Amino acid sequence: MNERVCLMKDWTSYITQYLEETNKISATIDKKSINSMIKELETLRQSRGRLFILGVGGSAGNASHAVNDFRKIANIETYAPTDNISELTARVNDESWEVVFTSWLKTSRLSDKDCVLVFSVGGGSATTSLNLVRAMEFAKKQKAKIISVVSRNGGAAKEMSDVCVLVPVVNDKHITPHAEGWQGVVWHMVVNALCQT
Repeated sequence: MNERVCLMKDWTSYITQYLEETNKISATIDKKSINSMIKELETLRQSRGRLFILGVGGSAGNASHAVNDFRKIANIETYAPTDNISELTARVNDESWEVVFTSWLKTSRLSDKDCVLVFSVGGGSATTSLNLVRAMEFAKKQKAKIISVVSRNGGAAKEMSDVCVLVPVVNDKHITPHAEGWQGVVWHMVVNALCQT
């Protein structure tokens, strides 16, 4: 399809379908897991623990935005390793992409008072997002809480998280945009719940 034809195309049916999919997710996403996420983060704030948000790709962008909201609105000390590109790339260069988040969490002295929040489309596995998988394994060893907002089948994040918010798959062609869009819906909902307590 050339650019001129693309510009002339009517996108109404696509827009309608996408919004209908969003409505379906809204109706079927597990509200109990979101409620549990709010409670975990409320406990974290009361105990003065820190929140570390991990994500790659679009989820890294979401992590950066969420750091602002959790710090400014919810008053939780929050960080994302992807916000420091110099350290991130130095660690990737010297230590490997697989352990970049683990090394960062070690330097941050992750402890049992802290929480790791994972934003991911698939949640990681033996062959994908090993940086997230290794970081969650390390968090488990440190007895830190793990919360995740993921899609597909949840992957390693679903298995290792204390709380996993699973974004339902309603269209295989739109898994990534819905997963990353709903990360934003969920964290904004949680942050605004926390500012009411």
